Amino acid sequence: MAIYSFGDRVPRIGKDVYISDSARVIGDVEIGDGCYIGHGVILRGDYGSIRIGPGTAIEENAVVHIEPDGLSIFGERVTVGHGAILHADRIDDFAVIGMGSVLSLKVTVGKWAIVAEGSVLPSKTRVESGKFVAGVPAKVVGDVQPRHKEFWTWGKQLYVDLARSYPEKLKRLD
Repeated sequence: MAIYSFGDRVPRIGKDVYISDSARVIGDVEIGDGCYIGHGVILRGDYGSIRIGPGTAIEENAVVHIEPDGLSIFGERVTVGHGAILHADRIDDFAVIGMGSVLSLKVTVGKWAIVAEGSVLPSKTRVESGKFVAGVPAKVVGDVQPRHKEFWTWGKQLYVDLARSYPEKLKRLD
């Protein structure tokens, strides 16, 4: 894994965390227990700070960065899909950020909210808890339903389990 200090900014990593060797964790980044940080992920806490709650999955090729002196907070069991780009201030517990989404500065996403794949949330957008948003720019398209929560509860546990099994099962073959 590639974990870097940046001046006096040093990452802090919890227990049972998987960080891919192709990921980059830089500076003031705190990763809670049981997180999955996928291949190609970049977490840049070089001039801002990033806090990632327990059981969160940051999937392949996602980028998280924050403005100077800013703080980006991810709650418990957040899912950030492949290729998402986030400069957001806050993503609350159990939220889902779809693949390829772009979240600009000062964005907040509430608990159990879902941002659909490929959505764009312009600066200062606020997604309320339990809302489903989609589009460019993203708009509310409905409420998160029990079936969404059921599916995403399963999906979130899948990544917690993957974080535990990767160190044992992933073997480089060349």
